[in-house]
Amino acid sequence: MTELSKKEQLYQLIRANPFISQQDLAIELRLSRSAVAGHIAGLIRERRLLGRAYVLPDKRPIVCIGAANLDRKLRTLAPLQLGTSNPASAEEVFGGVARNIAENLTRLAIPAALLTALGTDAAGRALADHAEAAGIDMRGSLHVADCATGTYTAVLDAGGEMTVALADMALYDRLTPAFLASRQPQRAAAAMTVADLNLPRDAVALLLADARHDAVPLIVVAVSQPKMARLPADLHGLRLLILNRGELETRVGRALPTGDDVAAACREVQAQGARDVIVTCGGQGVFHTTANQGPLAWLPAHQVEVVDVTGAGDAFAAAVCWSLYQGSDDLGLACRRGLKVAAMTLESPDTVSPVLAADVLDEINDFDLNAPPFPAPDAPHMR
Repeated sequence: MTELSKKEQLYQLIRANPFISQQDLAIELRLSRSAVAGHIAGLIRERRLLGRAYVLPDKRPIVCIGAANLDRKLRTLAPLQLGTSNPASAEEVFGGVARNIAENLTRLAIPAALLTALGTDAAGRALADHAEAAGIDMRGSLHVADCATGTYTAVLDAGGEMTVALADMALYDRLTPAFLASRQPQRAAAAMTVADLNLPRDAVALLLADARHDAVPLIVVAVSQPKMARLPADLHGLRLLILNRGELETRVGRALPTGDDVAAACREVQAQGARDVIVTCGGQGVFHTTANQGPLAWLPAHQVEVVDVTGAGDAFAAAVCWSLYQGSDDLGLACRRGLKVAAMTLESPDTVSPVLAADVLDEINDFDLNAPPFPAPDAPHMR
């Protein structure tokens, strides 16, 4: 193999992970450290590299880790009837919890990077191109040749509420602890890490272990009740867990019909190590923990004409992250901002609202504090 091909391989490795160390490059290419340094110096002289990808302190990104899917949305044109064919409209959009959060963040003028796994198929290429066009840093993502890009198929009723969803996400099992370790310099340069539970359990455990030993806050966003099994028992190091009531019930192993029940469950999760918990309750609103394990707080949601629920929970999570990124520890303010962005998403046919921008969070509407203390058990969930 020629020296030129070695240099090109090195260049491609740096393009895929700009934070890769010279030692890792040397091991990957079976070169000496001095040979790696020589190739890097040559690339800098050629202006193909401008130096290592250090991030300025005021521009540190939020690194989102998890799913980036091709979402298929089927919407019935009349009330859904099970066991028979239903007339419906269909569309394909880009989705995935981590990807949606990253796109919302870029629309809110926060630098965001996405660590995900994509197939080398047409869907994977389209997802990568769309994310990069939206301003998401995709350089650390994994590209896999022998597995299809993840898909998520949602069936919505005529009112836009989700009836059932099916997910093909085996690809994300490739986001292993070894992969995350290979991206450790990029993760260490982040202002915050946001992970969804499409990750394997041992990968989530690694992120928690890293969060216990570094200064990068970790936020975990649940994705479904079955995938709550991917959340380790020990949550020490976790800044914030965002999940819906059904997912919290799965975590604690019992029904939570009252506000007091939800509060007790949140205290259990905090005792397991999580600093804070937010419980979303669909169109009713959210619960959140308060400082010093004070009483659980409740905020009602905006009342809006729902067009499509897809992506509303991810928009909520992104706005909460935006608020924490600004340096505020006021979880109530973060939730008010989240509810506003979720409402904008519910009113849009798009998974990420195209009118979202940072200035929409400058003014937060007052809420009806006399709202019912707890939503009805059959309330739909934001997702």
